[in-house]
Amino acid sequence: MDTSDMVNKQVTAEAIDIDQEKKEGLSVIDFKMITFSLAGKDYAIDIMKVKEIAKAGKFTYVPNALPFVLGVYNLRGDIIPIIDFRIFFNIEIAEHKSGELENLLIVSVGDQTYGVVVDEIDSVVGIEKSTIQPPHPLFGDINIKYIYGVVENNRHLYILLDIDRIFTSRLTEKKQNVSLVQRSVYVQAEKQLKDVSPVSKQKAADKTEAVVSLPDKVPPESSSDYRFVVEGLEALKKFYVTDINEEWVKRRFDSWIKERGEKGSQLQSEEDADAFLKPFWSKNSDTWWTSDYADAVYKLLPDNTARQIIMWNPGCGKGYESYSLACLLKKRYPDSKVRIYAHDIDLLNVSNAPLLTMPESIANSWYAPYVTRKANGEYTFTQDIKDIVMFEYHDCSNTNAVPVVDIVFARDFISLMPKPAQISIFDDFEEKVKGNGIVIIGENESLAGHTEWGEKVINSLVVYNKQ
Repeated sequence: MDTSDMVNKQVTAEAIDIDQEKKEGLSVIDFKMITFSLAGKDYAIDIMKVKEIAKAGKFTYVPNALPFVLGVYNLRGDIIPIIDFRIFFNIEIAEHKSGELENLLIVSVGDQTYGVVVDEIDSVVGIEKSTIQPPHPLFGDINIKYIYGVVENNRHLYILLDIDRIFTSRLTEKKQNVSLVQRSVYVQAEKQLKDVSPVSKQKAADKTEAVVSLPDKVPPESSSDYRFVVEGLEALKKFYVTDINEEWVKRRFDSWIKERGEKGSQLQSEEDADAFLKPFWSKNSDTWWTSDYADAVYKLLPDNTARQIIMWNPGCGKGYESYSLACLLKKRYPDSKVRIYAHDIDLLNVSNAPLLTMPESIANSWYAPYVTRKANGEYTFTQDIKDIVMFEYHDCSNTNAVPVVDIVFARDFISLMPKPAQISIFDDFEEKVKGNGIVIIGENESLAGHTEWGEKVINSLVVYNKQ
């Protein structure tokens, strides 16, 4: 079905709805949805989430992706992930025929675009939003948390899916750039906190945080400039200032003022934000590890005689970190079976990581015992090292299917998640890390405010274990 067909169907659907309005005296249509079918049942999503519809096939395979990720697709120059709703919702599907085209809904969630495979795409249906009923647990095919509501139209009962919840954490905030109005709300709320009871103060603080997600404690000096910097980091680099990194941000802000002066302290561009954050990133980030750094990390790894050692490496990037960890774990636990679950939301990085090669100078460094030379002269990791790492396309703010783990290695990753998503992943850490396990985060991040985690410094690097 091409776009013109869709437009024709939309016009037809609108004409039907208008005629229905005249006959039944309904209210003005204020909500439109794209309807489609999965295993013979009627579903719908908000039309405002749909960019277009298409038919496509021959998706590019992504190694070690989750089962519902069919691959990636080049949509007029944009590489987008393709998600099969039928597999995502555990719906049985007929065997796919080679070369057969799939029905795709191209949807937008925040600044991300996805292709969604469904059985059939039906039409555009206009309804009165007030007729949408809350979901009911009886819709057992799909987890109720993914359902926005149900609505009946023209003797069809549609299950209206919540596309935002499907592709993002249920806790993730839909944040936009903070407006002047929001800033004024923050300032007013901040003033009101001075003369209220502790209980009321906490409620007001919670509301304030939900509006603009600013730090709880703002330095008295140049507080408006500080808030502008916090807002700029979020808007320009998706870097979220919370209790995980706030102490570092405050120190960096002081030095930033000295570098730029108060008049030049605001972040006007991505280049400004990159300059502000340059000292934040941990050593050897997104590159090959030096032998000194590898030795320091090796010494962090605890004694463990288990037959299997499992590590979770969210935010694995291009694979430098994951393979470096695989080499260290192989050395540290030679008698154990080692597995690393390496997750990232950058599909190109995840798909290219298994093909990673290295220059000769790196191959002859501390990596040498774990490297092989291919027939074409390129250096890559040996197969036993590659077998340790499972690269997966996965948004770690959503439910994670990793088993219980011995080690979490998540440098600088948490600061790139909104605060509610941070809370969600901390819950995952608490649930999935074994009693004798450890968590390693960025060098300028801290879990000191989280009482369930104890902090230990080893050779200037910090590890956390359960209290």
